[in-house]
Amino acid sequence: MTSRKRQAPRGKEINPKFWVFCEGETEEAFVCYLKAKYRLPFKIIPRIMGQNINEELIDRHKKKSETHPKDKTYLMYDADVTIVLEKLKKIKSAKLLASNPAIEYWFLLHYKNQTSKISESECIRQLNNRNNRYKKGIIDKKLKKCLDSKQKEACTRAKQTVLYLNPSSNIFEFIADLENVKK
Repeated sequence: MTSRKRQAPRGKEINPKFWVFCEGETEEAFVCYLKAKYRLPFKIIPRIMGQNINEELIDRHKKKSETHPKDKTYLMYDADVTIVLEKLKKIKSAKLLASNPAIEYWFLLHYKNQTSKISESECIRQLNNRNNRYKKGIIDKKLKKCLDSKQKEACTRAKQTVLYLNPSSNIFEFIADLENVKK
């Protein structure tokens, strides 16, 4: 099956579809939250490829849906496993959104400026201290409120990190892309 090209209705500009291939339940929940917040077209492909993701699998998934040259493809993965990270870096058809040690670090940046090395379990512990209901795979009301109100601070903090090192995250680049399309 070949992919179909989307066309804009006459006189209207088409928004890109954001293709997001993500590693786990928490990344999927976060992307669903962003989809609802920005009200842009998203296609979320969660966990089905695990660490076996490559260009061919990405292309195969995209051929199953309508595509447009403006579409953007992202990989949202944790950067704490070097072998997987090196494999992800080789995929040129998608932008890698990496958080080290885990996406919980990105959430933690909404609460504080964490600059020293940290483990995933410590990120989760600190999130629980601030939001005593935090659970992996769930973006609850309290976390949503913080993600909304402290997004600018988290982006500023993340920009100060060195990508792929612990701690770091470049999810702020995805947020900037969404903000630019929404304007």
